[in-house]
Amino acid sequence: MSVADLSFAPPRPLGLAVRRGLKERCPACGQGKLYRAYLKVVPNCAACGEDLSPQRADDAPAYLTILIVGHFVVAGILGFEEYWTDAPIALVIGLWCALALGASLALLPRVKGAMVGYQWAMRMHGFGGV
Repeated sequence: MSVADLSFAPPRPLGLAVRRGLKERCPACGQGKLYRAYLKVVPNCAACGEDLSPQRADDAPAYLTILIVGHFVVAGILGFEEYWTDAPIALVIGLWCALALGASLALLPRVKGAMVGYQWAMRMHGFGGV
């Protein structure tokens, strides 16, 4: 598909596609599941047949997840230390490591879904089909 063909392509709603990706759903229809495993994107949507194989999220979801979780964990640790100064260090380390791990594992598929939705809406990496 050439650049001239893209000018006649119907627009894809960016916000809606990203929200659908956050819900781990197909960015095109919002019905089909986005993953077949934890982070394995399905090649085609089971509901609408949209080809999702061109997605190239690579490392961006991991970086964004670390950025988001890091802000909350660092703020939480600082606040925790401010109000509970005599907490055992083993408790503090164990608590915040578990929270950071759990938040990262929960957030990573959603961030990747949002990234796939963004790529689909912007017609990046082969998502340019009409």
